[in-house]
Amino acid sequence: MATIKKTAAKPAAKTAAKPAAKPAAKAASKPAAKAATAKPAAKSAAKPAAKATAKSAAKPAAKSAAKPASKAAAKPASKAAAKPASKAAGAKATSAKKPAAKAGAKSAPKAAAKGKKSEEISDVKFRNLFDAYSQGKLPFTHGYIVSSFFNENSYYSKYEIVSYAGVKEIFPTADGLTFVTGGKKLHVLLEPDTYNKKFQEPVSRADGERIPKRFAELETITASNQSKIMVAKNPDESYGSFTILKPSGINFSIIFYQRPDVYKSLSEFFIDSLNRFRRVPAIDAKKAGALISSIVEKYMGFEGEFQ
Repeated sequence: MATIKKTAAKPAAKTAAKPAAKPAAKAASKPAAKAATAKPAAKSAAKPAAKATAKSAAKPAAKSAAKPASKAAAKPASKAAAKPASKAAGAKATSAKKPAAKAGAKSAPKAAAKGKKSEEISDVKFRNLFDAYSQGKLPFTHGYIVSSFFNENSYYSKYEIVSYAGVKEIFPTADGLTFVTGGKKLHVLLEPDTYNKKFQEPVSRADGERIPKRFAELETITASNQSKIMVAKNPDESYGSFTILKPSGINFSIIFYQRPDVYKSLSEFFIDSLNRFRRVPAIDAKKAGALISSIVEKYMGFEGEFQ
């Protein structure tokens, strides 16, 4: 009986007390007092109402307002504005400064160096002198100019080869183009077999046939058709300035650019001109072309005073 009483008392008292106390007191106190009163009412209400309101109100109002208004406004207005305005403007100023000052300074010598290089090593071997001047493709550093003076009634012909360097100025005149610099001039004379004053010194001949040289100052090649190609042994020098006359009729003035193969180009040009247009046999034209280019290279090269 005692055992039954104990067992009955335990479930009744303890069990009843435990579930009743726990759900009623504890549970009731937890949801009601703690949960309902403390957390939702006081804490939760305080948090959403006071803290949340204060925080969110302060955050959106103060912080957020400060962020969009002061910070954000400061960022777009001051910082962002400073970035696009000052930084971007600074970048603009830097970039503007770079092309104008740095890039300009960089590109100027580079372009000058490039221009110099393009003058020295051109893709074109030669051009018409007056076309090159009008197109801005006339080199100031150095070059060779070949001009012809053909007789209209016979194959009697004169050529002048001028080398120049360090031009200060080039300007057109009524007669042609004036180069403000010194230069060297080589004379070449073609005398056909029909010329009737063969024994007269070239320096003493009539206008249009004269060159300032005597026979002793000339290298002479007698072709198989009895025409004679006379090349001055040494060039004449001019100081200060010289003028290239504007060609007329079938005459020409050509600028040869300074290239590694410039002397070969000069030789080929004279071979072609003497053979095709002045009726000099091909084998003799080749001899004359080789002689002319060798004298030009030896006495009119761009080393020393012309480099």
